[in-house]
Amino acid sequence: MSYISNDNIDKYKLIIITLILAMTMIQCTHIIANKIGNIKGITVTGSSSKIVTSDSASLSFDIVTKSQNKIEAYKTISSQLPLVMNYLLQVGFNENDIDIKPQNGYETYKFTQNGNMTNEVAYYNMSQNITVNSKDVQKIKKLSNDLSKLIDKGININIFTPQYFYSKLADDKVVLLKEASMDAKERASAMLKATNNHVGKINSVKMGVFQITPVDSNNVSDMGINDTTTIDKKITSVVNVVFEIK
Repeated sequence: MSYISNDNIDKYKLIIITLILAMTMIQCTHIIANKIGNIKGITVTGSSSKIVTSDSASLSFDIVTKSQNKIEAYKTISSQLPLVMNYLLQVGFNENDIDIKPQNGYETYKFTQNGNMTNEVAYYNMSQNITVNSKDVQKIKKLSNDLSKLIDKGININIFTPQYFYSKLADDKVVLLKEASMDAKERASAMLKATNNHVGKINSVKMGVFQITPVDSNNVSDMGINDTTTIDKKITSVVNVVFEIK
């Protein structure tokens, strides 16, 4: 007569438990797969856009000069700054609109006939940046066109592109996202109408990046565009929505 040891009984129990767990997992996987397979969905992209007008602007420019003497370069900028300030005040800006940065300078060195740079200074470059800010965007635009008149007064300036900003973007984003979602639903309904199906509940929503572009531009970017070069802009919102099909 043979006997089964306790060790063998434990092994048999372990095998049985393992088989039960494996069968349970297979059954659960089958049920989940069936449920997922029964879900029918449609993915639709919706969009909404709005034309807005900038409500503030800024213009930045540099007073520049160069001289063989560093002190003379500094004096030239210092003497020209009051003339520039007077001009800005005359065309309708006030001191609170004007931001004057400290003077900034660097040396340009001489080169040998062989093209090698020496340690001898050829001349000193000096500049002073001035930025004008205003909620009157048309006044900034006019300044950008007229500022070159300072050159006629012997003042050398470099003018940068004016920047135009819109402050109500946060509020508009909420409305545009809602409208883009509604647009996605309308598109889904139109696509399903031909097959006698209907749009069900939303399974998922993915918000795209906002594109702020010139009005006539069709440019898009994965990182989003934030145009500051035009007064009138187009804000575009995009959403990707997955709807259930009924």
